[in-house]
Amino acid sequence: MKIIAVLLALALVFPGAAALPAAQAQDVYHVAASFYPVYVIAQNVLEGVEGVEITSLAPGVSGCLHDYQLLASDMKALSQADVFLINGAGMETYLDAISAQMPGLPIIDASQGIELLPNDISHEEHGHTTDDGHDHDHGEFNSHIWLSPRNAAMMADNMARGLAKLLPEHEERMLENAQNFLIRMTALQKEIADGLKDVKRRDIVTFHEAFPYFAKAFDLHTVAVINREPDQPLPPSLLAEVTQQVKEAGNPPLFIEAQYSDLAAKVISQETGAKVFELDPVVSGAGGLDAYETAMLKNLKVLQEALNQ
Repeated sequence: MKIIAVLLALALVFPGAAALPAAQAQDVYHVAASFYPVYVIAQNVLEGVEGVEITSLAPGVSGCLHDYQLLASDMKALSQADVFLINGAGMETYLDAISAQMPGLPIIDASQGIELLPNDISHEEHGHTTDDGHDHDHGEFNSHIWLSPRNAAMMADNMARGLAKLLPEHEERMLENAQNFLIRMTALQKEIADGLKDVKRRDIVTFHEAFPYFAKAFDLHTVAVINREPDQPLPPSLLAEVTQQVKEAGNPPLFIEAQYSDLAAKVISQETGAKVFELDPVVSGAGGLDAYETAMLKNLKVLQEALNQ
């Protein structure tokens, strides 16, 4: 009782001082994931691991982390976390600020070892190339790595191995979970590949640069990207350019995302006759162990309809 009384007194005088002992007293290990796809994959890695609580820093309705601004509530959540799981590959643009303010917070980068695709933006105009030591900090790589099932499996393995160093007592369970996830992702990769093998066309136009890894995994050709900055209106000159690209490609289907405005896609559709469909980039939802497969198989059905017209 005296120990509890001391902790309560410390909490009243120094609110942050008692945070770590309180977490230890509750015997809960707090894992923070940067956003939805990282959270979903981590749920699978930590399935059945006792004494661990996982939360997503960005809400499940946030979508992709384009120019995401950290809130005071985010910093508070991270101050209470024992480890931070990130997508990596440049997705978390705020990472330097977190490392500076919380140098003791372990960060596990799920992109390690994954072959990264360059963005379409010319690297030369920014004064560096992909191998000049800048790593992922300046947007030279496409960071939507999770949209390949094989990459998702590698992300799970990276998480499991990173967490095993911090939670060695749970290493066997987490590595087993990652292996089981790999088996599921291998089956998912095959199911989608088989489902798209005989479609009539393979050209697609996407809303923003979320799907290059998906397109590469399933041998699809991205003719054009409707808007590379999804939170910004598309300038008329670029709208005209994309419209012309769509016409020259024979009006392939246009794929939008529920998280962003479809106004530009509707204009292009009216100008070209190309039909509009919706793909799920797996960046929002309620989570769950099968959330990834559910979204990707839904995408398969949409693609089969769109590419067989």
